[in-house]
Amino acid sequence: MRLSAFAPAKVNLFLHVGGPDAEGYHPISSLMVFADLGDEVSLQASDAPGFETTGPFGAAIPAGEDNLVLRAARVFHAAAAGPLPPFRLMLDKRLPIAAGLGGGSSDAGAALRLLRDALIPQCSDAALEAMAASLGADGAACLWGRPVMAEGRGERLTAAPGLPPLNAVLVNPLVPSPTGAVYRAYDAAIAPAGEARPWMPEAFESAEEVAAWLVAATRNDLEAPAIALEPLIGEVLEVLRDEPETLMARMSGSGATCFALCVSDIEAEGLAERLETLRPGWWIRRCRLGGGLS
Repeated sequence: MRLSAFAPAKVNLFLHVGGPDAEGYHPISSLMVFADLGDEVSLQASDAPGFETTGPFGAAIPAGEDNLVLRAARVFHAAAAGPLPPFRLMLDKRLPIAAGLGGGSSDAGAALRLLRDALIPQCSDAALEAMAASLGADGAACLWGRPVMAEGRGERLTAAPGLPPLNAVLVNPLVPSPTGAVYRAYDAAIAPAGEARPWMPEAFESAEEVAAWLVAATRNDLEAPAIALEPLIGEVLEVLRDEPETLMARMSGSGATCFALCVSDIEAEGLAERLETLRPGWWIRRCRLGGGLS
């Protein structure tokens, strides 16, 4: 038996961040969507527990306490009422590391879904959501890979406004942008508007409408500190914003991946192909944003 699950890339269309609370956590407000590209997690029966990685970024995955797939397995084990049969987890890592795409959280969510399906089918959605939320700020949102508004520390989820299909290009200059370092830089110059949720309509009719609203009413508060730490992120944004197909461009999460929204798949394809020629050392992918598991 071998089961597989898709772990879609997460993109923060906006990310408003407040100053740290008494425990050092930053309240946020973010509209998260998911791409039709990502990693793949597989599970198979085994004589002994195991974990292995493949894919272009598999060699960079830590095998210790920081590995979210292994942490998800431990959380699932702890929640089980009795012993579980041994299994092997496999991660095909196709997304860059420390990229602002929620890759680790999405991988963990895929692992939890697989473990439930294979070992405890009666485990409720609510129980699975609690496990995912315990793994980090993006855990709950990344479990199901659906568009969502995340607030609080990322655990307070509400329905996203209606969104049209969003054709986009993701670009990462293949430099890491560690979340902790970016937040420490942010703390030196906290955005005065804080984590306040912007006004948003119940639904958007077109990509042009989404892009115009994002530019006029929202921002990513981690973009400036991330660029200060890694200027290549700023170069990516400059390149994207200069291209005619780009409706708007912004960094996702704590970076280093940036996205450009385009009117249609044709524009996104043209933009991606031209960037691949101009910047062959960058990771560049055309995608569609919405519900990555739908």
